[in-house]
Order: sequence, then C-alpha cells, then structure tokens
Amino acid sequence: MSARQLADQKIGSTKTLIAGADGAVVRRTILPGGLRVITEAMPTVRSVSFGVWVGVGSRDETPALAGSSHYLEHVLFKGTKRRDALEISAALDAVGGEMNAFTSKEYTCFYARVLDNDLPLAVDVISDMMTSSLVRTADVDSERGVILEEIAMHEDDPGDVVHDAFAEALFGDTPLGRPILGTVASINALQRTAINGYYRRRYRPENMVVAVAGNIDHAKVVRLVAKAFGTMLSDDAQVDRRPAPPRVGGRPPASRSGVSVVPRPTEQAHLVLGVPAFSRVDERRFALGVLNGALGGGMSSRLFQEIREKRGLAYSVYSYAAHHAETGMFGVYAGCQPAKAAQVLEICRDQLDLVARGGITAEELARGKGQLAGSLVLGLEDTGSRMSRLGKAELVYGELLTVDEILSYIQAVTLDEVRAVAAEVLSAKQTLAVIGPFDENAFADAVA
Repeated sequence: MSARQLADQKIGSTKTLIAGADGAVVRRTILPGGLRVITEAMPTVRSVSFGVWVGVGSRDETPALAGSSHYLEHVLFKGTKRRDALEISAALDAVGGEMNAFTSKEYTCFYARVLDNDLPLAVDVISDMMTSSLVRTADVDSERGVILEEIAMHEDDPGDVVHDAFAEALFGDTPLGRPILGTVASINALQRTAINGYYRRRYRPENMVVAVAGNIDHAKVVRLVAKAFGTMLSDDAQVDRRPAPPRVGGRPPASRSGVSVVPRPTEQAHLVLGVPAFSRVDERRFALGVLNGALGGGMSSRLFQEIREKRGLAYSVYSYAAHHAETGMFGVYAGCQPAKAAQVLEICRDQLDLVARGGITAEELARGKGQLAGSLVLGLEDTGSRMSRLGKAELVYGELLTVDEILSYIQAVTLDEVRAVAAEVLSAKQTLAVIGPFDENAFADAVA
C-alpha cells in the first residue's frame, strides 16, 4: 500500500491492505480529523498490543525546545481530566498489562500490551493521555528531576554516549545532531507554557497513527478509538483534515568529517567510526543491510572475526545502519582497553577500506542475506513487534510492505549492488567519536 493509495482513501472508509493465508489481515480506516487506525488481526494469540504513534520527535525541536518531545513522553503519564498518575498506572497493572512510551528523533510512541478482553481499557487509558493530559506546572516541575536523573544515567554509560557524540560530530548542531533527551541546560530552562504549547500543536489527529496487533476485530477497534478520541475528531476546524504525509525526502543536513574525543576516566575506550548513508526510502537500503550483516552484523562478520576472534582486542564490536527521512548513517562500534584503541581503530579502517575497494564475497553475500532475512522474520513473532511494524510503516514510510515482499527485496540483492553501495558509502570521508581516558587532541589524524 503506497503513499499515493493513502492519499486516495476517503475519510471514514476502510481498506484491506494485506490478507494473509494464515488469517492475519491488515486493515486501515481513516477517521475524521485524519486519524488513521491500522490493525493486524492475529487470531491465534490471546494478547493485543495497542500503540499511538505521533509524528513528532527531537528533530522537530528548536534549540530552545530541546528535549520537549521526550519531556512530553513523561508528563502525559502524570494526569488527565479523568485520571491522576496513580490511576493511569494502576488501570493497566490491575489487569496484568504493560504500558510504556519511547521517543526517537522523528516520532513518539505510547503503547500497551494486554489480554484481548482488556483492549477497551488500554484504548481508553492511552487515548485519554493523548487527548486530555493536563500538563500542569506542578507535573512539569516534578518530572524535571526525573528527566535530569535519566540524563545523568545516560551520561554514566559511555557505550551509549559515544553514539550521541558520533551523531553530533557527523551532523553538527542540527536537529539530527542533538540528543533526544535534551541537555541539562535545556531541560532546566523548559517551562510549562512551552511544553503545553508543544503538546497542543503537535498531538493532533492528522499527525497520529493508532496501530493495533493481536486477537482483535478491526471494526470494534475503530469504534473504541473513535469514542476515546471523542471531540478531537469532531471539531469543525479539524473534521475534514487529511492525514499528514510521511516525513520522507528533503535536503539532507550537511555532514562533517573529523574527530570528536570526549575525555572520560573510563576503564574502556568506546569508539564509533562512521559515514553518512542512505535515507529510509532509498532502494539501496536493502543492499546496505546485506553489507552491514557481512561487515559487522554477527559472529561470522569480518569485524568480529578480525578484532575479537583472531586478536582478542575487544569484547563488543559491530556495525550498524540508521535511516532518517532524508539521510542516514553507517557506523562501526568497538569497546576495548584504551591501550588497544589505536590498533582497533586501524583494523576498522583497514576493513572498511578493503570492502570499499573490493566489496564482499559471494559467501558473505549469502550470509548477509540470511542474517537480514532471519532477523526480520524472528523479530515479528509477537504482537508488540507487529504493532510497531504497522505504526512505523504508516507514519514514517507511507508504505506497508508484506514480509514476503521485503524478503524478496533482500534475496534480489546482487553482489554487484553490494559492491556499488560499499564503494559509495565506505569511501566517504569518515567521522570518529571516542570516549575514554584520552586528551582532546588524541586521534587527530585518525580518519581519512
């Protein structure tokens, strides 16, 4: 189902997107106001995962609002017109359900997993938070301390911080280069008026997707959601709004090469060496995924074999690809003893250079395909992962591919395509981020 087909679907109508042979059916209804409800019926399970995906993340923030998207993730649990914070959490606890939320650079998700009979409760509680949170000054102030503690906990894990340092080194002081959590200074500066205004502007029906997977009936889910969102869908100023288009394309931010060293008295050095890569809708992303598997995606990968198995230089070493609306990144992470950091970095650079110049072997191609395909299928074994697939596809891709379609794209990747992607991506000027007991000028000549 493409973005064009979404544009053609009328408000109030329902379409079947996928009808699986196993009884799994995916349907989408567009409610007044542009709210989309997309469900996957899984008749062989007894649970349901319900999520509300909002098209807002840290990249939507101005510097003055840095951390607001994540701040809202916390504050919306603090109380609505109908429930206080205890009643929100107790409602799902009482039925053995799970409820949580997360924020990324481009979207926020609030979700619950419950028994199928308890779906009406999950819909009511989370929708109430989406539409009717009070965002009181007292709640903003009390949650400020919690968020500052979360930032402190994050800062205490250099294996996490190095990825933020790499994003900042690669994209600079841009929305993609700033941390999702914000900074201590930005969180201390945020006040209730700014956060509430951000909530009222961003949490609108046309900017939301309700995704549900499990033992459900689509028509019943639509009725529950329509009732729970209530007047937000019937507001005269909103009723005829179309769903917001997916966030794809646009001019990529200027990327930078160079070295960023964060001095820390750590027992390990943490390194990320990487380059800019493809956007989330670039057709070459499948070839890049296969390349990632061969280069650093598993125990048989080049980096794992060269750095850990042959030389014992690191416990953790891997590569990864991340995709955004208009750009992406490809990186290699390693954690090692500080005295071995230069040697590990040299091996990483050598392997990237070898693959950039010569590509991968046919055997590595087969392993990379198998790893990518296996991780995809095994990752869809529960209702939560199915719900996430629906929400992300609808909100950020504007396209829902069947599992078989994705597998066919992976299997169609050729050795020449991987070599072309490797030559283009891995030949780019590199960016390096390092955290460890080093001087700020260390590794100054470490990248090409």
